[in-house]
Amino acid sequence: MNAKQTIKMCVVVLGAALCLQTTTVMAGLVTVDQMAPQSQIEAEKIKIQTFMDRTEVKDRLQAMGVEGSMAKVRVAAMTNQEVHAMAQTIDSMPAGGSLSSTDLILILLIVLLILII
Repeated sequence: MNAKQTIKMCVVVLGAALCLQTTTVMAGLVTVDQMAPQSQIEAEKIKIQTFMDRTEVKDRLQAMGVEGSMAKVRVAAMTNQEVHAMAQTIDSMPAGGSLSSTDLILILLIVLLILII
């Protein structure tokens, strides 16, 4: 075999090796916990804690027999999905601090459901 044939043979073998090379791809379902950045979750937890520190919310919780410290412990133990849902509820409330009794009852029911679960 001469040099030209050897070079052609190497080019063919190298080209075939590059064309037949495969890569592995993984696909799967992801949860909200995996998609949401931790900084967003932490910001939402802070938002909920701030909401729970409001005097109106504390008064309503105490009227219902729930201690503020117990509610804070439950908020800290919430999953990322629960935190996100509660933060969205807080965000959807009307601005200006004028919560209707229906809004406040809805929020308290959510908190109670979280406490029960």
